[in-house]
Amino acid sequence: MGDRSAWLSYPDAPRIVVPPPGPNSRRLLEAQGKLETDAIGYPHYFPMAPATAQGSTIEDVDGNRYIDWVAGISVLNLGHRHPRLVAALDAQSERIWHALELPTEVRVDFLKELTASLPGRLRHHARVLFTVTGGDAIETAVSLADFAKGRHGTVAFSGAYHGVHGGAVGLTSARRYHVTSAFPGGAVVRVPYPDPYRPVLGADDGAAGTIAYLEHLVNDPASGVDAISSVLVEPILGEGGYVVPPDDFLPSLREFCDRHGILLIADEVQTGLGRTGRMWAVEHAGVTPDILCIAKTIGGGLPVSMVAYRDDLVPELPRGFHIGTYRGNPLALAVGTEVLRVLKEGDLLERTRHRGAALVERFRGLASSRPAIGDVRGKGFMIGVEFVRDPVARTPWGDRAKAMRSALFARGVLMHTAGAWDQVLRFMAPLVIEDELLERGLAAFEDALDSLEPVPNARGARPAAPTIGGLPEPRIPATPTLPGPVVPPVPGRTFPDGEPSGAGELSRRS
Repeated sequence: MGDRSAWLSYPDAPRIVVPPPGPNSRRLLEAQGKLETDAIGYPHYFPMAPATAQGSTIEDVDGNRYIDWVAGISVLNLGHRHPRLVAALDAQSERIWHALELPTEVRVDFLKELTASLPGRLRHHARVLFTVTGGDAIETAVSLADFAKGRHGTVAFSGAYHGVHGGAVGLTSARRYHVTSAFPGGAVVRVPYPDPYRPVLGADDGAAGTIAYLEHLVNDPASGVDAISSVLVEPILGEGGYVVPPDDFLPSLREFCDRHGILLIADEVQTGLGRTGRMWAVEHAGVTPDILCIAKTIGGGLPVSMVAYRDDLVPELPRGFHIGTYRGNPLALAVGTEVLRVLKEGDLLERTRHRGAALVERFRGLASSRPAIGDVRGKGFMIGVEFVRDPVARTPWGDRAKAMRSALFARGVLMHTAGAWDQVLRFMAPLVIEDELLERGLAAFEDALDSLEPVPNARGARPAAPTIGGLPEPRIPATPTLPGPVVPPVPGRTFPDGEPSGAGELSRRS
């Protein structure tokens, strides 16, 4: 099995000792169901109760161990309880936990480390405004852009997810979030995201169609758009399905903004801090945004976020422009400083690029003989595997992706869905995951694929579902119930006596 002295994870994962949810997990799930709102979702996707976690693995209260390819939705790029982050947290806990906006040593150290880590021209030339959540950062960034430009109007893209915090929900594209919010947000202009797999504005020709449409919105006096202060963009769509845009998209978008005096806001809440194999995803395109939104991994699991903006963007912000009791929490900043240092040291980012490219090819290899997988795309450890009913029509198949999520869970691998129809399984494991666990996860993925029935006849064997624009509309149950025990067709995978066939192959290929 190789030397495990440097492992951060449980070495025997995945280990399923009782089909989940086991009796102890079920007890806690039932207690939670009686006491907590039924608006929560994750207990229905992964019905188990975590007890402890290490590196890229989680153990539940029944003793099952799981390989974590979710990482708290890209919160744990350095895994669970990374020893250097634990040490930083412990040290700060002996000093001060809460300090409002007063200049503590840990606050200034973090600001220096962050501004030295920013992309392009923001590096050493940015100011930072602390927030608490990713949605809080987005809302603040748009308010900042409107203030700087003296006009209101933000371009946001289809498939975008920018949070559901207050006005940020209006920037998020999915209808299901709009109907539950009383805060629709500001003036939002929605534009199709250039998706090479599902092109709307000529994504087959790069970003030209998207830019031409943006030019129409700005230049045509009858376009219906009165003013635009900013363009808000995810360098790779997150909840929208891990869509990688054409290579010329961000550079063309930067040029468009410069031509028209519009500010470019990059939402790097999910793509940032090494997730794509660069510190920031915009670095793949050599683009510097005017405003950068940062959250998730920067706190290592503790809630903290921020906006970094050009230091010449505004002469001065009014005192109290954005306020909040928990902004810039010292405990989270101590961890965040160490997160930045770990990411900048060694070859972790380079390894993520190379291992991610190898993983894309491995997933594509599995897809080559399975027409239910329509597309595999990604950068670094941000990889989407899209399921379709019909590979020609590219009809999204959310039920198959969700069935795969359940089949993987039963085998001890956590993997979550994304996309408008939940049709995409997304790989977002911690960057520090051991190669052997990647191999075991891939073996479980292939086994789960083989356990499901083949693609149905795409030409009419099943009745058509309700449609939106010719594509099936997802059905969301009004009163979700706790799922019953998941019993895999093949017993949960454990490898107590040796490594699975092919272990170590990823290292050799990368």
